[in-house]
Amino acid sequence: QVQLVASGGGLVQAGGSLRLSCAASGRTVSTYGLAWFRQAPGKEREFVAAITRTGGTTLYADSVKDRFIISRDNAQSTVSLQMNYLQLEDTAAYYCAVSGNPWTISRSAVDYRFWGQGTQVTVSS
Repeated sequence: QVQLVASGGGLVQAGGSLRLSCAASGRTVSTYGLAWFRQAPGKEREFVAAITRTGGTTLYADSVKDRFIISRDNAQSTVSLQMNYLQLEDTAAYYCAVSGNPWTISRSAVDYRFWGQGTQVTVSS
């Protein structure tokens, strides 16, 4: 079993930056892909970014590409999401997740086995 605790959310003005972090415990996640998803009120959960177990490959949603950066620290069992140039549309609860497959990452939520509790990001005008 893996426990994930996300932090770093908050209120920020459009154009600003935030850095989310997610700490894993209970079992090593260094051999699994990690990802961030988000869910806005009334909308389905959507993929944001993912990173392979070595950090050598990353995936981004088109809506955040060139603005967000995902990274991981396997020694600390953490995954982070640096969010720059935030837009109103980025307002959502952000969730970290651990892949159910150690070999791949994907954009589909069904491929992730463990989930954090979410941290709220609110972007104001």
